[in-house]
Amino acid sequence: MSTKRKPPSLQQKKEEVNKKGLIWVGSILAVIIIFFAVILIWVNI
Repeated sequence: MSTKRKPPSLQQKKEEVNKKGLIWVGSILAVIIIFFAVILIWVNI
């Protein structure tokens, strides 16, 4: 039994988490940009 070898399911889970994290970061950034755009438009009116 070698402790260095990792099960493939663990690697797959890690990639899934990274994808979800990227989606979260992207959506949060999009919301912030839209929020700022709305504020700027509102102030200019």
